[in-house]
Amino acid sequence: MSDIDQKNTRNRVDTVQKCLEDIKLILEDHQYESGFIRDQGISEPDISGDVKRVESLSNLRDKLDEMHPADIAAMLEQLPLDERLIVWKFIPSELDGDVLLEVSDAVRETLIADMDAQELVAATEQLDADEIADLAPNLPEEVIADVFSSLPEEERLQLSAALSYPEDTVGSLMDFEMVTVREDVTLDVVLRYLRRLERLPSNTDKLFVVDRREVLKGVLSVNDLIVSSPETRVNDVMLTGIVSFYPDRDAESAAHAFERYDLVSAPVVDAHNRIVGRVTITDIVDYIREDAEQESLGKVGLRDEDLFSSVWKSAKNRWLWLAVNLGTAFFASRVIGMFEDSIEKLVALAALMPIVAAIAGNSGNQTVALIVRALAFEEINKSNAKGLLRKELAIAVVNGILWGSVAGAFAWLLYGSIALGLVMLGAMLLNLIVGAGVGMLVPLFLQKMGRDPAIGSSVLLTFSTDSMGFLIFLGLATVFLV
Repeated sequence: MSDIDQKNTRNRVDTVQKCLEDIKLILEDHQYESGFIRDQGISEPDISGDVKRVESLSNLRDKLDEMHPADIAAMLEQLPLDERLIVWKFIPSELDGDVLLEVSDAVRETLIADMDAQELVAATEQLDADEIADLAPNLPEEVIADVFSSLPEEERLQLSAALSYPEDTVGSLMDFEMVTVREDVTLDVVLRYLRRLERLPSNTDKLFVVDRREVLKGVLSVNDLIVSSPETRVNDVMLTGIVSFYPDRDAESAAHAFERYDLVSAPVVDAHNRIVGRVTITDIVDYIREDAEQESLGKVGLRDEDLFSSVWKSAKNRWLWLAVNLGTAFFASRVIGMFEDSIEKLVALAALMPIVAAIAGNSGNQTVALIVRALAFEEINKSNAKGLLRKELAIAVVNGILWGSVAGAFAWLLYGSIALGLVMLGAMLLNLIVGAGVGMLVPLFLQKMGRDPAIGSSVLLTFSTDSMGFLIFLGLATVFLV
């Protein structure tokens, strides 16, 4: 990112924070309490009869009018629920749909719950078909039905198509705004056609060349359109070696293709190569951001959570992870319990065994990170998987001997027992091999089962290296030391 881009980003963040501070001051000055609007039974705060209040809240409206929907969304996510709902009432109604698209799923639920069916229909029907499809999972069925019936026939078909594709596929990301031209016309005709349009769709770096049956023939870059002679025919300058996607293709692989080929937009075609939509870099960036957020939360067993939701709702969101960890902790404790007599006879074992588990866990997490990344970039296949497994096991052996020797030397120096040092070396070597094997095989297994390899791998790895680390170390100590 350039210095100018970084400066602009900082300015946008500072603007959001300044507006947030101003809005919180306005709310505090007028002593709005939680649930004020609902308690008053009005659809919008009554600001009549108080000159200062009228002036302050008018300033609030003015601030919101000037803000980008994405900035409004960022601000709403930073407000407690009661204040968020008050500010939501002052947001211009024509921006409601755009703001709902920008906020997180958890915050979107709170905003939608505060709107009646008529407001939801009004906010949604002004959006494009692909945007309505993004909101559809959060909207009541009757609202979707009303919006569907209010759309023109062409947009109904587009909405039906967008809703038919599974999540995380190209079809769920694509939009339907695009410019198509014929290959047998001149560039001058194309330019005159473009001038009749109100605007070009965002991220239009190329026009799609189709025949009368909408079969994709190639693409005409905007750059070639501008610099080439107006008398040139489209088929003389269009590119035929193009990157296109099927609607059911995995969105992650499309994201990699955008990165590999530096794409700004790409056509989406059906089985007969007829163009049905397009994917843009904006769609891909949104997908990558949302996927990264879900992955980071999924690693610790969480779903998207509103920071200002109730204690009870937040607690329930975290139960799954705690339950899994409680189960694995009980199992590890029973492994330790099997060697209570050995620990009583040699207290040093209790101090050293966490080291064996921790080092193997860290090493295994390095393997998991590399394998998950390789799977995401489709770098692992049947022909090279066995070789990679052998490599990871060999690395574990090298690291086990090296760092096991270091740990064994410290154990020898601390407790004056060379036998204890050798047991430490052997336990670390074996547990690092376990960590490498689990770190390699678990992501591959999860992917084969159709699951996200990044979610769940760390849990299984920690469980394996903890339990096996305790079992190996205490087992070796029982055999050779006690």
